[in-house]
Amino acid sequence: MGRRSEDTKALILAAARERFAADGYDRATIRAIAADAGIDPSMVMRYFGNKERLFAAAAEFDLELPDLMSAPPEDAGAMLVGHFLDRWERDEALLILLRTAVTNDAVAERMRSIFSGQLVPVAAKAGDPATAPARAALAASQILGMALCRYVLALPPLVAMTRQELIEWLGPVIQRYVAPTP
Repeated sequence: MGRRSEDTKALILAAARERFAADGYDRATIRAIAADAGIDPSMVMRYFGNKERLFAAAAEFDLELPDLMSAPPEDAGAMLVGHFLDRWERDEALLILLRTAVTNDAVAERMRSIFSGQLVPVAAKAGDPATAPARAALAASQILGMALCRYVLALPPLVAMTRQELIEWLGPVIQRYVAPTP
């Protein structure tokens, strides 16, 4: 693809991110995204094929997980909880995925792919590689549950907690899953 194609693709992705954030997956349409980007809907289809592929591309991101080996092993849980709190609060794409994954199978698969593809290797480095998938899934259940309750459902006790309080409560749980002591 030439420079012009890459610019068009970037324009579509930017419009898609904003539209998915504003309307959610189900209500966002290819026509609306194309209108936001100032292009013909056929161009969106040309580059992405369908709405699911466009969403997958728009929601592509790196969890930017920290290197747990660079910190004391006993700090791994707290480090991950703090990291995820930062990610949820600065990246709308992750929140869009969470909201949409509960009602859309394709989006749920995207979320599974992101978390397993990026969290399992971290767990494998920090503990027994044979149990890493299970430990990563348990850690993800806690992180995703906290995010759902704090950022989507807005449960008052979780919303009222400070970042440090959340780290103090969840850190030991995540520690147990990600970097268990022998």
